[in-house]
Amino acid sequence: MAEQNRKIIFSRERIAAEIKRIGQEITQDYGDEEIMLVGVLKGSFLFIADLIREIQTPSVIDFVRLASYGSGTKTSGIIEFRKELEMSIRDRHVIIIEDIVDSGYTLECLYNKLLLQEPRSLKICTLIDKRARREVDIEADYIGISMEEGFIIGYGLDHDEKYRNLPDIYLVETS
Repeated sequence: MAEQNRKIIFSRERIAAEIKRIGQEITQDYGDEEIMLVGVLKGSFLFIADLIREIQTPSVIDFVRLASYGSGTKTSGIIEFRKELEMSIRDRHVIIIEDIVDSGYTLECLYNKLLLQEPRSLKICTLIDKRARREVDIEADYIGISMEEGFIIGYGLDHDEKYRNLPDIYLVETS
Protein backbone atom coordinates (compact mmCIF):
# COMPACT_ATOMS: atom_id res chain seq x y z
CA MET A 1 0.00 0.00 0.00
CA ALA A 2 1.80 3.06 -1.24
CA GLU A 3 2.14 6.20 0.87
CA GLN A 4 0.26 8.26 -1.74
CA ASN A 5 -2.81 6.02 -1.49
CA ARG A 6 -3.70 7.18 2.00
CA LYS A 7 -4.52 10.44 3.72
CA ILE A 8 -5.00 11.36 7.35
CA ILE A 9 -8.67 11.34 8.24
CA PHE A 10 -8.33 11.50 12.07
CA SER A 11 -5.19 13.04 13.56
CA ARG A 12 -3.46 11.77 16.68
CA GLU A 13 -4.62 14.95 18.42
CA ARG A 14 -8.26 14.28 17.52
CA ILE A 15 -7.91 10.64 18.65
CA ALA A 16 -6.40 11.74 21.99
CA ALA A 17 -9.17 14.30 22.55
CA GLU A 18 -11.91 11.72 21.86
CA ILE A 19 -10.26 9.18 24.19
CA LYS A 20 -10.02 11.79 26.95
CA ARG A 21 -13.74 12.58 26.52
CA ILE A 22 -14.72 8.90 26.63
CA GLY A 23 -12.56 8.36 29.72
CA GLN A 24 -14.33 11.24 31.45
CA GLU A 25 -17.76 9.83 30.49
CA ILE A 26 -16.89 6.38 31.85
CA THR A 27 -15.48 7.90 35.05
CA GLN A 28 -18.66 9.93 35.52
CA ASP A 29 -20.90 6.91 34.87
CA TYR A 30 -19.14 4.53 37.28
CA GLY A 31 -17.56 6.76 39.91
CA ASP A 32 -15.79 4.56 42.46
CA GLU A 33 -17.33 1.28 41.29
CA GLU A 34 -14.76 -1.06 39.74
CA ILE A 35 -15.11 -1.76 36.03
CA MET A 36 -13.62 -4.46 33.85
CA LEU A 37 -12.45 -3.46 30.39
CA VAL A 38 -12.51 -6.31 27.87
CA GLY A 39 -10.30 -5.48 24.91
CA VAL A 40 -10.89 -7.19 21.58
CA LEU A 41 -7.51 -8.13 20.14
CA LYS A 42 -5.64 -7.20 18.16
CA GLY A 43 -7.04 -3.87 17.03
CA SER A 44 -8.04 -2.45 20.42
CA PHE A 45 -4.63 -2.69 22.12
CA LEU A 46 -3.55 0.93 21.53
CA PHE A 47 -7.02 2.30 22.26
CA ILE A 48 -7.43 0.40 25.53
CA ALA A 49 -3.91 1.39 26.69
CA ASP A 50 -4.66 5.08 26.14
CA LEU A 51 -8.25 4.84 27.41
CA ILE A 52 -7.46 3.25 30.78
CA ARG A 53 -5.07 6.13 31.53
CA GLU A 54 -8.00 8.55 31.09
CA ILE A 55 -10.38 6.59 33.36
CA GLN A 56 -10.28 7.53 37.04
CA THR A 57 -12.55 4.64 38.08
CA PRO A 58 -10.87 1.53 39.57
CA SER A 59 -10.32 -0.76 36.56
CA VAL A 60 -9.10 -4.19 35.55
CA ILE A 61 -8.36 -5.40 32.02
CA ASP A 62 -8.74 -8.68 30.20
CA PHE A 63 -8.68 -9.54 26.51
CA VAL A 64 -10.46 -11.75 24.01
CA ARG A 65 -9.40 -12.53 20.48
CA LEU A 66 -11.90 -13.40 17.80
CA ALA A 67 -11.69 -14.13 14.11
CA SER A 68 -14.39 -13.92 11.49
CA TYR A 69 -14.14 -15.59 8.15
CA GLY A 70 -15.19 -14.34 4.78
CA SER A 71 -13.90 -12.91 1.53
CA GLY A 72 -11.59 -10.36 3.16
CA THR A 73 -13.94 -7.42 2.72
CA LYS A 74 -17.14 -9.10 3.86
CA THR A 75 -17.66 -11.36 6.84
CA SER A 76 -19.35 -14.75 6.60
CA GLY A 77 -20.80 -14.29 10.07
CA ILE A 78 -18.82 -17.29 11.38
CA ILE A 79 -16.93 -16.21 14.49
CA GLU A 80 -14.14 -18.19 16.14
CA PHE A 81 -12.93 -17.40 19.68
CA ARG A 82 -9.13 -17.67 19.67
CA LYS A 83 -8.53 -16.31 23.17
CA GLU A 84 -11.07 -16.46 25.97
CA LEU A 85 -11.27 -14.27 29.06
CA GLU A 86 -8.97 -15.27 31.92
CA MET A 87 -11.04 -13.53 34.63
CA SER A 88 -14.67 -14.06 35.55
CA ILE A 89 -17.06 -11.26 34.62
CA ARG A 90 -19.89 -12.52 36.81
CA ASP A 91 -21.47 -9.65 38.78
CA ARG A 92 -18.97 -7.11 37.38
CA HIS A 93 -19.50 -3.91 35.42
CA VAL A 94 -17.99 -4.83 32.04
CA ILE A 95 -17.18 -2.61 29.06
CA ILE A 96 -16.20 -4.23 25.76
CA ILE A 97 -13.47 -2.13 24.10
CA GLU A 98 -13.40 -2.28 20.28
CA ASP A 99 -11.26 -0.35 17.83
CA ILE A 100 -14.03 -0.25 15.21
CA VAL A 101 -17.63 -1.41 14.90
CA ASP A 102 -18.31 -2.18 11.25
CA SER A 103 -20.84 -4.89 10.25
CA GLY A 104 -21.40 -5.64 13.93
CA TYR A 105 -21.38 -9.46 13.58
CA THR A 106 -18.28 -10.07 15.71
CA LEU A 107 -19.35 -7.62 18.38
CA GLU A 108 -22.89 -9.02 18.55
CA CYS A 109 -21.51 -12.53 18.97
CA LEU A 110 -19.14 -11.42 21.74
CA TYR A 111 -21.82 -9.34 23.49
CA ASN A 112 -24.29 -12.24 23.57
CA LYS A 113 -21.63 -14.67 24.80
CA LEU A 114 -20.60 -12.32 27.62
CA LEU A 115 -24.23 -11.77 28.64
CA LEU A 116 -24.49 -15.49 29.37
CA GLN A 117 -21.69 -15.06 31.95
CA GLU A 118 -23.97 -12.81 34.05
CA PRO A 119 -22.13 -9.50 34.34
CA ARG A 120 -23.75 -6.84 36.55
CA SER A 121 -23.78 -4.57 33.50
CA LEU A 122 -22.41 -4.85 29.97
CA LYS A 123 -21.63 -1.88 27.74
CA ILE A 124 -19.75 -1.30 24.50
CA CYS A 125 -17.08 1.29 23.78
CA THR A 126 -15.60 1.86 20.34
CA LEU A 127 -13.11 4.32 18.97
CA ILE A 128 -14.65 4.23 15.47
CA ASP A 129 -18.34 3.66 14.79
CA LYS A 130 -18.64 2.91 11.07
CA ARG A 131 -22.32 3.02 10.16
CA ALA A 132 -22.50 2.29 6.43
CA ARG A 133 -21.85 -1.47 6.63
CA ARG A 134 -23.79 -2.26 9.83
CA GLU A 135 -25.71 -5.47 9.27
CA VAL A 136 -26.93 -6.23 12.80
CA ASP A 137 -28.76 -4.13 15.34
CA ILE A 138 -26.00 -3.36 17.85
CA GLU A 139 -25.00 0.03 19.18
CA ALA A 140 -22.05 1.25 21.21
CA ASP A 141 -22.64 3.08 24.49
CA TYR A 142 -19.42 5.08 24.20
CA ILE A 143 -18.32 6.29 20.76
CA GLY A 144 -15.17 8.16 19.88
CA ILE A 145 -15.67 9.04 16.22
CA SER A 146 -18.52 8.20 13.85
CA MET A 147 -18.01 7.76 10.13
CA GLU A 148 -20.07 6.37 7.30
CA GLU A 149 -17.71 4.47 5.04
CA GLY A 150 -14.16 4.03 3.82
CA PHE A 151 -11.28 1.68 4.59
CA ILE A 152 -9.07 2.98 7.38
CA ILE A 153 -5.70 2.01 8.86
CA GLY A 154 -3.50 3.20 11.71
CA TYR A 155 -3.75 3.51 15.48
CA GLY A 156 -4.25 -0.25 15.85
CA LEU A 157 -6.31 -0.69 12.69
CA ASP A 158 -4.56 -2.89 10.14
CA HIS A 159 -4.45 -4.14 6.61
CA ASP A 160 -2.99 -7.65 6.53
CA GLU A 161 -1.50 -7.07 10.01
CA LYS A 162 0.41 -3.98 8.82
CA TYR A 163 0.00 -0.25 9.60
CA ARG A 164 -1.19 -0.69 13.22
CA ASN A 165 1.80 1.42 14.30
CA LEU A 166 0.70 4.59 12.48
CA PRO A 167 -0.13 7.24 15.11
CA ASP A 168 -2.95 8.80 13.03
CA ILE A 169 -5.88 7.12 11.30
CA TYR A 170 -5.70 7.14 7.52
CA LEU A 171 -8.34 6.72 4.88
CA VAL A 172 -7.05 4.37 2.17
CA GLU A 173 -7.97 5.79 -1.21
CA THR A 174 -8.69 3.24 -3.89
CA SER A 175 -8.35 4.23 -7.52
